[in-house]
Amino acid sequence: MDNNLYKKAYAFAIRITKAYQYLSLEKREFILSKQLLKSGTSIGANIAEANGAISTADFSSKLSISYKECLETKYWLSLLKDTEFIDEAIYTSMHADADELARILFTILKKTRIN
Repeated sequence: MDNNLYKKAYAFAIRITKAYQYLSLEKREFILSKQLLKSGTSIGANIAEANGAISTADFSSKLSISYKECLETKYWLSLLKDTEFIDEAIYTSMHADADELARILFTILKKTRIN
């Protein structure tokens, strides 16, 4: 699989972890930030699992989960922005990263589901 995708997801997980630290320590927000942490770090974890897949179906399944976690992460980012826990600039940057990961994952999923 594309090692670049794994690197992008890992870098995103670092950003998510730092956002969680900021939200919980500075903003004293614990519920939404925990959801963001779970979904945002799960993206890369499922890509890592897909790298060790034992079949094409297993590979596709793990990437499908990763794609869905991207969508969930975008939801939590929107909610955090709209409740004013994160500002527009942070939201825009992190949402763009999640969107890029989702687009890459969706493209791979289309190819693996067709073949």
